[in-house]
Amino acid sequence: MLTLLLLRHAKSSWDDPSLEDIDRPLSKRGAKTAPMMGAFIAREQLKPDLVLCSTAVRTRATMALVLPELGRPPPDVVFDETLYLASTSDMLARVGTIEKSRRRVLVVGHNPGTHALALTLIGDGARANIAALATKFPTAGLAVLSFQTDTWSDVRPASGHLDVFVTPRGLA
Repeated sequence: MLTLLLLRHAKSSWDDPSLEDIDRPLSKRGAKTAPMMGAFIAREQLKPDLVLCSTAVRTRATMALVLPELGRPPPDVVFDETLYLASTSDMLARVGTIEKSRRRVLVVGHNPGTHALALTLIGDGARANIAALATKFPTAGLAVLSFQTDTWSDVRPASGHLDVFVTPRGLA
């Protein structure tokens, strides 16, 4: 069985309009909620063995605040520029290239790609969780999907079970 954790970056700041989108930092709220999500991942024993992170400043900052909450040893981290504003098909293709030895993977990304990928992969799960995710995938939202396969290249649309969908508001 494989587990995919999809984490949207925490709330970013729009305070400096001169910054390019990729360079926007986290807001104060984002800096508060990212560690909450890391603590949730640790508490639920969902620590990944690999993190794939977009190269945007806000995703890197989110990941940097999540990692200390996961404990030691830290998971391997790969910064992947293709995850920045990636389409659903690009994200699914990237998931398909993950090494077979990686059983639990965290992807730190952006909307609309992260939201669309989650919706694409869900085949079943608790109706309330699916409905909540379908409505909105907010900043620092986390979807955890499991797949009854041993190979990431076998992950297909509608093949995942939505185990968890949690938001910072739901943890507060």
